Amino acid sequence: MAMNRREVLWHAGWIVAGAALPGAWGIAVAGAGGPLKVGVIGAGRIGGTLGELWVKAGHEVLLSSRHPEELKPLAERLGPRARAGTPREAAAFGEVVLVSVPYGALPQIGRDYAAELRGKSVLDTCNPFPGRDGPMAEEARRKGAGRASAEYLPGVRLVRAFNTIPYSALRSEAHRAGARVAVPLAADDAEALAVAERLVREAGFEPVVVGPLARARDFDAGTAVFGRALTAAELRRRLGLP
Repeated sequence: MAMNRREVLWHAGWIVAGAALPGAWGIAVAGAGGPLKVGVIGAGRIGGTLGELWVKAGHEVLLSSRHPEELKPLAERLGPRARAGTPREAAAFGEVVLVSVPYGALPQIGRDYAAELRGKSVLDTCNPFPGRDGPMAEEARRKGAGRASAEYLPGVRLVRAFNTIPYSALRSEAHRAGARVAVPLAADDAEALAVAERLVREAGFEPVVVGPLARARDFDAGTAVFGRALTAAELRRRLGLP
């Protein structure tokens, strides 16, 4: 879907305003020359793979699940920059937090870890599937996952990211030669978006900014770009982006 004139003007003004505000890009600038602390809530196929890629890129990563003891072999294999813990520990540890859980778990995460997540950049990979997540997933699809996730995770700087690429491609296509696989991003916060773009690149992919969270529905489950490992040029063409 191509951006209309209002969206184009909004997007341009948002970038200019973010650049003009003192400290508006503080996290991105502060982390540009050094490692970030990344908490991963839900270190399964997607979260565990991304955590491994970010450790290899030099970041400190705390991998978490409801059964952290099961993640200790992975953390030990990745070396001293990785460790395993609980979701609360990951939420508290991360300067940036990746949430990669079944969509039905988002409301509880928002309630249980509100204090730990408040004000942080949060990358949301979760997709609502009614057959798995029930009626709340149907409502999330009607609203668009970006808007719905923002309601379930209040007080965070939310970015929709890494929700379209199949797990197998995350593992096999990272840092590939030639045109990299694209990761569409949507956010209302310029600082969080800048952090997400950096982490996408350092995981071995190409970030493509689609727009604010409302535009995340353009790459929700069921769209033409969902579940595909597309290049940036292919993704932009299918979404009607410049």
